[in-house]
Amino acid sequence: MKTDLDDLTAFVAVARAGGFRDAARTSRQSASGLSEAVRRLETRLGVRLLNRTTRSVAPTEAGARLLDRLSPALGEVEAALDVVNGFRDRPAGTLKLNVPGSVARLVLPRIVPPFLAAYPDIRLDVIVEESFVDILTAGCDAGIRYGERLEQDMIAVPIGPREQGFATAASPAYLDRHGRPKHPRELLQHACLQSRFRSGAMITWEFERRGEIVKIDPAGPLIVTAGAATDLAVEAAIAGTGIVGLFQDWLQPHLDSGALEPVLEPWWQRFPGPFLYYPGRRYLPAPLRAFVDFIGATRSPSSRA
Repeated sequence: MKTDLDDLTAFVAVARAGGFRDAARTSRQSASGLSEAVRRLETRLGVRLLNRTTRSVAPTEAGARLLDRLSPALGEVEAALDVVNGFRDRPAGTLKLNVPGSVARLVLPRIVPPFLAAYPDIRLDVIVEESFVDILTAGCDAGIRYGERLEQDMIAVPIGPREQGFATAASPAYLDRHGRPKHPRELLQHACLQSRFRSGAMITWEFERRGEIVKIDPAGPLIVTAGAATDLAVEAAIAGTGIVGLFQDWLQPHLDSGALEPVLEPWWQRFPGPFLYYPGRRYLPAPLRAFVDFIGATRSPSSRA
């Protein structure tokens, strides 16, 4: 039965990942080992479960039906095995989180080191993705996103600062040459350093003052992928290329040093901080339960507001 369960788990990993190589990365097994496990399962069942091409792998109709039935069943098996973890002196295992780059840069550095020091038997696996993903399909235990991108059927727990802000800034030299905008619409006459999601969607700049909300689709000489190349936009702004729009916390060190000067500061919009989200389950995996308890216990009084 052990071999059968391993083969079923391998099939689910490959079907969810859409390929053997991606499944190998998420499951920490070899692609060849996963391929052999799926082949054994198909031989045993006498039916093809996956359609394989040189570029992708997708479930057949039989494979899709098996996946639908297996996913909750294997989830229950994992939950049952994890109950034993509760009898250990310290929780152990891997906690896999899916987070955007801003969280990896601005939120997790204050949480991860003390968490790992408190739970030395837990291994934290952080995957950075800007787009919203189905954490179960991605093989993750939990994700961190902002409120407008949370699924309604997920449990959400506040993590990190409860308020953050969007800021715009440029080098003093750029502003001396091109002028200092007084209203967000004046940005349309400036060189703005844009960001886009991996999907290709451009990020709109939103401002707010005294109840007036202004949304701007800026234009300029540089477009970067959010997260992966954000620091390039910041460095370009420092060099005088144009105006950058980003999380205030990301820009604050450069604002403090004078390398960047605030632009339209009275219009900077504030918004709620991120949430840790995960499926509602009767039994949480021990590493995730430890993480949820840790962030709840370590939130400062100001962050609870």
